[in-house]
Amino acid sequence: MKQKLPHSWSILALFALLAVALLGCTGQDANASSNGKVTVHLGYFPNITHAVAVVGVQQGTFAKALGSNVTLQTTTFNAGPALIEALFAKSIDIGYVGPNPAINGYIKSQGSALRIIAGAASGGASFVVQPNIKTPADLANKKLATPQLGNTQDVALRNYLQNHGLQSTDKGGNVQVIPTDNANILSLFKQGKIDGAWVPEPYATRLVVEGKGKVLVDERTLWPEGQFVTTNVVVRKAFYDQHPDLVKKFLEAHVDTVGYIQSHPDDAKKIINGELKRLSGKALPQNELDQAFANLNITYDPLPSALYKAADQAFALGFLGKSKPDLKNLYQLSDLNAVLSAKGKPTISTP
Repeated sequence: MKQKLPHSWSILALFALLAVALLGCTGQDANASSNGKVTVHLGYFPNITHAVAVVGVQQGTFAKALGSNVTLQTTTFNAGPALIEALFAKSIDIGYVGPNPAINGYIKSQGSALRIIAGAASGGASFVVQPNIKTPADLANKKLATPQLGNTQDVALRNYLQNHGLQSTDKGGNVQVIPTDNANILSLFKQGKIDGAWVPEPYATRLVVEGKGKVLVDERTLWPEGQFVTTNVVVRKAFYDQHPDLVKKFLEAHVDTVGYIQSHPDDAKKIINGELKRLSGKALPQNELDQAFANLNITYDPLPSALYKAADQAFALGFLGKSKPDLKNLYQLSDLNAVLSAKGKPTISTP
């Protein structure tokens, strides 16, 4: 006679089968197709602060470095928080993004989602206001804009307001801070519907030239030696674990593209302007392009000290939870340093 298993045994067997199935799924490579080809999803912004991404994509430098067995797919974003959400959703594997969204994504995922693997730009962000605003005190009861709540410029603006005895309305103050797409910020500023905006290039320069605004704060003046991180390169941790070879190849192309932009600035400007026209529908006049480029530095140095300071600012503003975050594993610079050493360049350490 066939013996019937106890109900509890059946449940245990079911859990065991589920566990095996889940383990099998986690071992699969979501980026690989049945024919062995791998797709790498790259995210960046159509901004001059993301010049390395723009040039690397247009020149085909990234695609060539990754090899013929890899398909490079690109997606553009308006601001960092949206890119980080896409990374969480496994829609982005490597991304160019500001420090604050990278910090926030690392903390939200308890350190499991991403790593910073290189820098891309320093500088290139300013607080531009209407001509009637002369001092920080004039910002009371004004409407100001940033690209997105919690993005790098948003944190910079809120920190600046706090340092001058002001607060946004959501914190009980009288300054409205309105998250707005960069292109819409320019339109609203020209119409006089906002009084200022903290934005990256080329929008800071466009607010000055096209919007007749003035620079109240060049953010470089707030940092030691004018160095602050605007754009870093992040990698989705699960992708890195499965494809460390592709990450290193990408970093080789990234460093080469930084070098190309530094040594061929005029050619790089033409490439970027052409891509800005393709991606946003409008190229920049030469004077705006030149000024925007003069306001930033292209670099592969992720400037960790500046990022840690930015993290302190974001924490003080209440963006990073109730306890000061531990960022000790945020950086993964061994591959960048291997690339730099092979090219005879100084390596980079974290504080």
